[in-house]
Amino acid sequence: MIAIPIILGLIVIIGLWLILSRNSFVSIKNQVEEAFSTMDVYLKKRYDLIPNLVETVKGYATHESETFTKVTAARTAAMNSTSIDEKIANENALSGTLKSLFAVAEAYPQLQANTNFLDLQQQLKMLEDEIANSRKYYNAVVRTMNTKVESFPSNLVASMFGFKKQPFFEVGSAEERENVQVKFN
Repeated sequence: MIAIPIILGLIVIIGLWLILSRNSFVSIKNQVEEAFSTMDVYLKKRYDLIPNLVETVKGYATHESETFTKVTAARTAAMNSTSIDEKIANENALSGTLKSLFAVAEAYPQLQANTNFLDLQQQLKMLEDEIANSRKYYNAVVRTMNTKVESFPSNLVASMFGFKKQPFFEVGSAEERENVQVKFN
């Protein structure tokens, strides 16, 4: 007779734990999505700024068409990314091509003094700072999610309800971490 209330009590406790655990995962998943969306807004602002920057540099460095083509192609690829993993890879490529663009710009003293270029460069710097802060926040939320997905006993709830580890937004390969080298022939 005493066993029935104890068993019912355990079932209620386990049920409540499952509900609370699942709700916790839903909350963290929504934070991951919100963090990525915030970062995506800053990335869109950067995409809008890049054509102006390229056109300004083009006016001074007309023979650098390969660099302009690479920047434009990387921007297009990043804008058209459909998954988080693809977005991360394409954003890393875009950051690399922007470094090349600024390296080209350094070779033109008149461009370095151009107020439009300086203004665009300042806007891009501010956007890059905002993107970096957004990446930090996104990665912190992803770390929380991934820890919860892998930790016992929450990993049982994660597998039951299909919650999975999320990718960090980080620099990919070792060559992407290197400084850009620009050589003029």
